[in-house]
Amino acid sequence: MTTSSNKAIITCSITGVLTDPAQHHVPVTAAQLAQEARRAYDAGAAVVHVHFRQQTPGKGHLPSWDPQVAQECVAAMREACPGLIINQTTGTVGPNYQGALDCLRATRPEMAACNAGSLNYLKVRRDGSWAWPPMLFDNQPAKVQEHLDVMAETGTLPEFECFDVGIVRCVQMYVQTGMYKGLPSYNFVMGVESGMPADAELLPILLRLKMADAPWQATVIGRAEIWPVHRRVAELGGHLRSGLEDTFYLPDGSKVESNGPLIEQLARYAQECGRGVASPAEARAMLDLPQAA
Repeated sequence: MTTSSNKAIITCSITGVLTDPAQHHVPVTAAQLAQEARRAYDAGAAVVHVHFRQQTPGKGHLPSWDPQVAQECVAAMREACPGLIINQTTGTVGPNYQGALDCLRATRPEMAACNAGSLNYLKVRRDGSWAWPPMLFDNQPAKVQEHLDVMAETGTLPEFECFDVGIVRCVQMYVQTGMYKGLPSYNFVMGVESGMPADAELLPILLRLKMADAPWQATVIGRAEIWPVHRRVAELGGHLRSGLEDTFYLPDGSKVESNGPLIEQLARYAQECGRGVASPAEARAMLDLPQAA
């Protein structure tokens, strides 16, 4: 018998940052997001992590920080999926991140990413050239604090995104200094080329470094190498996340065109490990979020 305390909360990373809808079946419009959210919801997802895209034809591969776009997308997903928990992106590069704060205020999501530290965001091609110009994903403490302040204002639970081991350690410092009050929710992001690798052997180390009793999940980015990590997360009691932002491939190497099969695979892992899959209402209770109206 499983109880709500050991059930896995499944998050669907529904679309991602820059994936081109002309090349991959990622949702862009409010209607597309609602349809994909429903597929994930029916497969077991209680949470959808969402990035917003520009709605102009031909621009759907670019991010949008238009509060009206955010409101329309969130409203469509909520209507399609009763009780769905929205987990909203806030990831920006550079000194101007007002758009992310404006979108938080516009939608007041139950959860939002709080990128907990900076990372050199790099990737090298096989020929030794940079895959993109080297860049810094900058998340200095002052920026973290401003996001936390707005999340407190909007009643939004921060999910602390940790791209490297040192960032995991920083989260406790945010609590120690009073930047954040309460038990933090951790998201270990694995598979970014210049961050933590997608390696299950890292998980015990990360669990030692996080604050005791704090909830956690792993975002695992890649192809075949990600699935043993997801399985180990399920075994160790973590929450689970996948979706078209993180991968297009199932364990057998087949390519998906929807979030549904990825979420079904996570649900299967949870059940094989003797854990149930949390409903949206159960996930809200586990995360101390208000129940849906």
